Amino acid sequence: MRKFDYSFLKNGLLPANLLNLTANISALKTMAGVRKEENTKVFSALEAVAKIQSIKSSNAIEGIVTSDERIAAIVHQNSAPLNHNEAEIAGYRDALNEIHLGYEHIDFRERDILRLHEMLMTLAGYEFGGKYKTDDNVILEVDADGNRKVRFQPTPAAETSKAMEQMELAYMEARDDANIYQLLLIPCVILDFLCIHPFRDGNGRMSRLLSLLLLYKNGYDAGKYVSFEEQINHYKAYYYEALKDSSTGWDMNENTYFPFIENFLSTLYMCYKELDKRFAVVHGKKITKKARIEATVLNSLTPLSKSEICKILPDVSPSTVEAVLGAMVKDGAVKRIGSSRSSRYIKA
Repeated sequence: MRKFDYSFLKNGLLPANLLNLTANISALKTMAGVRKEENTKVFSALEAVAKIQSIKSSNAIEGIVTSDERIAAIVHQNSAPLNHNEAEIAGYRDALNEIHLGYEHIDFRERDILRLHEMLMTLAGYEFGGKYKTDDNVILEVDADGNRKVRFQPTPAAETSKAMEQMELAYMEARDDANIYQLLLIPCVILDFLCIHPFRDGNGRMSRLLSLLLLYKNGYDAGKYVSFEEQINHYKAYYYEALKDSSTGWDMNENTYFPFIENFLSTLYMCYKELDKRFAVVHGKKITKKARIEATVLNSLTPLSKSEICKILPDVSPSTVEAVLGAMVKDGAVKRIGSSRSSRYIKA
């Protein structure tokens, strides 16, 4: 059975790029903390946008999709789910809300993990929500010719409960070790969770929920205001490459965590950098509303709708946003994706 041991994180031989990343994240975290205390309205507006993007992106990674209008209606609980996909999306909404509102009282332990999984799966009608897998599962990959092969063999069902217990205990031991930097520990335990693959379904979405939980509990809450899941989705090819690199040899205790740690920290760093840019745009008092709208769209990594821009810039009227976007499209600075109410805008 896999042995869980995170003591390597305190041996002083960690790659310099990881230490640099943690230092940069810590600096941005401190800046964001000061801004949040002084600008609660701005951060509340950013949180509302990020929540929708998180729910949309985490499900989209698994091929669970619906329209932006329906996503918003489900997130705001203005409408009951209309189909299976929407029920899955609503389950993620409930689990994410649980973490946002009560992460201080949720721990990385079996009863809380199972409860979050039950919350994630129950609305979609799955009877196995909140229960570990009872059959062995495999992770497949498909080549360019459509041929399938086993990429990774997770922990057998019969050993899952024991493996989860050992991982949780190893995490708690490392969490209490003052010589282990928590920001490096979190991606290690998330990788192990993914390699155990403890559930019949929902493992990927649970890994992202647990990532947020552990980040929030350690004071790294950028994912509340710039979607952590959206960053993963936007660069998912790199995410899956890092996951593959770090899971190779896992069952024989011969894997390296470093590729996954680097990808995880890079994703978090992008969240903090994007938050820094968005906040500067929202908070800027010396530039015109037109310039702030332009900066919001040009700095965004993903297409934004008019309604999203209005939420990022709560003091700018929808008519002003529409006028500026129209001019930017005409000038060729941005391109419009979609039409009518589904239009989104991204740097050309």
